[in-house]
Amino acid sequence: MEKGAIIKHNIKKAPKTGDWAYMLPVVDKDKCTGCTTCNPFCPEAAISMKPYKKDQKDKADVDYDFCKGCGVCSTICPVKAITMRKK
Repeated sequence: MEKGAIIKHNIKKAPKTGDWAYMLPVVDKDKCTGCTTCNPFCPEAAISMKPYKKDQKDKADVDYDFCKGCGVCSTICPVKAITMRKK
């Protein structure tokens, strides 16, 4: 067995898996502190940190094409900046 293999992921060819989600997380960018706590807990890796306004910290951003609406991010957010809403 080969060790140290690198798996390459092509996001353009990946199937959109978030279509069936009933609930979706909504990030309040004013409340979000950019702590990145939500990022590693997302089981679908649908949360990334992106610039919100010039000269501010990056804020959580959800890729709804892949988010399945599980709600882990809203539960784990220490400042409750992520809330779940019906689609």
